[in-house]
Amino acid sequence: MLTIGCHLSSAKGYLRMAKDAVSIDANTFQFFTRNPRGGRAKALDPADVAAFSAFASEHGIERILAHAPYTMNPASDKPQTREFALMALGEDLARMEETPHQLYNMHPGSAVGRPVAEAVARIADALNEVLRPDQTTTLLLETMAGKGSEVGRSFEELAAIIAQVKLSGHVGVCLDTCHVWDAGYDIAADLDGVLEEFDRVIGLRRLRAIHLNDSLNPCGARKDRHARIGEGQIGFAALAAVANHPALRDLPFYLETPQPDLAGYAFEIARLREARQGE
Repeated sequence: MLTIGCHLSSAKGYLRMAKDAVSIDANTFQFFTRNPRGGRAKALDPADVAAFSAFASEHGIERILAHAPYTMNPASDKPQTREFALMALGEDLARMEETPHQLYNMHPGSAVGRPVAEAVARIADALNEVLRPDQTTTLLLETMAGKGSEVGRSFEELAAIIAQVKLSGHVGVCLDTCHVWDAGYDIAADLDGVLEEFDRVIGLRRLRAIHLNDSLNPCGARKDRHARIGEGQIGFAALAAVANHPALRDLPFYLETPQPDLAGYAFEIARLREARQGE
């Protein structure tokens, strides 16, 4: 079965997100752990978490993906920025244990004028500070488009981070189709080749989730502008092929396409379910 969902607002809690997901025929969802621009996270409501767990079990929601705030930059050499990153990472990973065995996604960070190797080392050092041997949450490093000085624009950069993480068994990768396309990986013309490269550099066993987005940009533009499925440069056929690829089809897929409301996500989910092969 295709496991697919979209990004939902966490303002009303876990149960509301799960109900919104079910209302659009989704069986997973993504959410921000706190305001995407930073700040402190809202305290969890144990009753809401318990109600969510019961509802999710009844409706086949087995996987959820939390997303770290965009402002979190563990690659920074500025003390205040790094302190926020360490605080947010540690707090978010502790909160995720209230819903065990789930996924937590983060943008690796930005070098901001410093050598990439230094940024990679800082990111790995931050993960070494916050990861715990007994955690059940898998932390995912997201593939990035390559705009500015962001780290993670190549599979090699992500592999370099993971190689320096002591508890690397708790670390995986979330592949964003818009981002890898904008970074220069042609998933429309050579999906097999891109996945073979990913497997050689990182290892497909570390690929744990897919952000399924079209792109407004041509391949290699390094701009990161998401488009609705089938309305961008990647195209519906290529993205449906991603969702059907033997190496990917059993992973959870998350839509981050620009939509005015849930109906837009419902339409995309329906089209992708129709394109699902062998079910």
